[in-house]
Amino acid sequence: MVLRALLAALPTLLRAPRPACVAAMSTGTFTVSQPLNYRGGARVEPVDASGTETAFEPATGRIIATFTCSGEKEVDLAVQNAKAAFKLWSTKSGLERCRILLEAAKIIRERTDDIAIVETINNGKSIFEARLDVASCWQCLEYFAGLAGSLAGEHVQLPGGSFGYTRREPLGVCVGIGAWNYPFQIACWKSAPALACGNAMVFKPSPFTPVSALLLAEIYAEAGVPPGLFNVVQGGAATGQFLCQHPHVAKVSFTGSVPTGVKIMELSAKGIKPVTLELGGKSPLIIFSDCDLENAVRGAMMANFLTQGQVRTVTGGGWGGAALSAASSTSS
Repeated sequence: MVLRALLAALPTLLRAPRPACVAAMSTGTFTVSQPLNYRGGARVEPVDASGTETAFEPATGRIIATFTCSGEKEVDLAVQNAKAAFKLWSTKSGLERCRILLEAAKIIRERTDDIAIVETINNGKSIFEARLDVASCWQCLEYFAGLAGSLAGEHVQLPGGSFGYTRREPLGVCVGIGAWNYPFQIACWKSAPALACGNAMVFKPSPFTPVSALLLAEIYAEAGVPPGLFNVVQGGAATGQFLCQHPHVAKVSFTGSVPTGVKIMELSAKGIKPVTLELGGKSPLIIFSDCDLENAVRGAMMANFLTQGQVRTVTGGGWGGAALSAASSTSS
C-alpha cells in the first residue's frame, strides 16, 4: 500500500538529471604502491603477517591494492608505539589538543575534493556522497576540539569543611575497528573523541576499504600530533582479534555486523575492556494519513537508496494509512 503510493507520486517529484559539476575522471591509473600500515608517523610494512587481502575498485572491479594483513607482532608494535605517544599527548592541556585537532580539521576541509575522490575509488559511493562524508569529518573534529578544553571533574563539599573532587583521565590506547561503507568518516568519528580526551588510537579499517584511513593518519601527523598517536594496521578477523586481546589496549570501538560485535565483546571481556558497538539496525518508516506526501516520498527514497541502501539505517519496512491508499488510487 505504502509502496504503491510512493511509486505513483514519483513522476511528479523526480527532477530531470543535472550535469555533473565535476569533470569526467578516469580512475584507471589509481593504484596503491606504498605500504598501507602506518606506525610511528610513517607508512611501514608489517613485521609479520596473518594473511593477505586484495582491495578492488567497486566501479570497475580493478585491483587497487594487495596488502599484507598485520600479524600479532605488528599489532604489538603499533600498540606499544601508540602507548609511547599517549604519554606525551596525555600531558598536553585541553587547549593544546584543541589547537592541533582544529588544524587537522582545517586540512581536511581544504582537501575535501582530493579525499572524496580517493573515498569514491576506495568505496564506490558517488562523489556527491563522498563530499558530504568528508564535510562531516572536519565538522566532527571541530566539535570535539571545542570539547577538549572543557573536560572537567566535579567538586563536592563534605562534612567538617573538607571536600572531595573527581577528575577525568584518559584511558590510554584505544582501538577503532571500522566498516567498509563509510571508511574515512568512521576513522574520524572514532579517533576525534579519543584524541580530544587525551587518548591514542590504533585503527583497523575494513580490508575491503583500506586506503582512506592512511590519509587521516598523515593529516594528523601534519597537524602536529606526536608520532604514533594514530596508527593504522591492516587486516581481517585475525588482526582484529590480536587488537582486542592485547593487554595494553584500554578500550575497543567497533562498527560492523552483530556476529562480529558479539565476538569482540567476548574477546574484550577477558581483559575487562569497555566496548562501544555500532551494529546493524532496523529503521521502520511510518507515514501518517495527514502527511505531506511529496515530503514522505523524498524521505522514503533517501531512507532506502542513500549509499545504495548499504547502511544500517536503511528502511526495513513501511506503514501507512487509508489516505495513502486513496492517493495511490487517484494517482494511478
